[in-house]
Amino acid sequence: MPKKSKLKGKIAHKDIFQLLTETTKKEKQKRREELLAPLDVKEFFVEGKITINKRTCKGIECKLCIKACPTSALFWKTGEVGLTEELCIYCGACVLSCIVDDCIRIERKRSNGEIESFGKPKDFMVLQHWINVRKRFQRIKDVFPKPEDYLRRYKKWEESRE
Repeated sequence: MPKKSKLKGKIAHKDIFQLLTETTKKEKQKRREELLAPLDVKEFFVEGKITINKRTCKGIECKLCIKACPTSALFWKTGEVGLTEELCIYCGACVLSCIVDDCIRIERKRSNGEIESFGKPKDFMVLQHWINVRKRFQRIKDVFPKPEDYLRRYKKWEESRE
């Protein structure tokens, strides 16, 4: 009998821990929504992560990423580029404008579960290209009939001629 009570205690403790992490995620999401609401910015990504390599960053010379950020998540603080992760929408504008490869690294998760990661402007452009290719291909599939549809039409046309 004592073994069961210990097991129940562990399960209860685990459930409490899960509840605490869920509430902190909800609070974090609520704060994020409050911060982004006045900016009128649409979020495309469920979650993400942005990192800045302070060793390779040449922020003191250029500050291009700060100028490119649409939400002002990047800012200049004493001697380096600072980051307010709650404001970041993981759009990639900072990576595109950065003069150093792999200085800013973004990992983001789309609503369909697809995870994307990039740190170079070239990687970002290739990723965007393939996303657009998939969208165009889907539009073509939606607009144009499938070969089976042509065959059905042709068969009906042949039957009507006989």
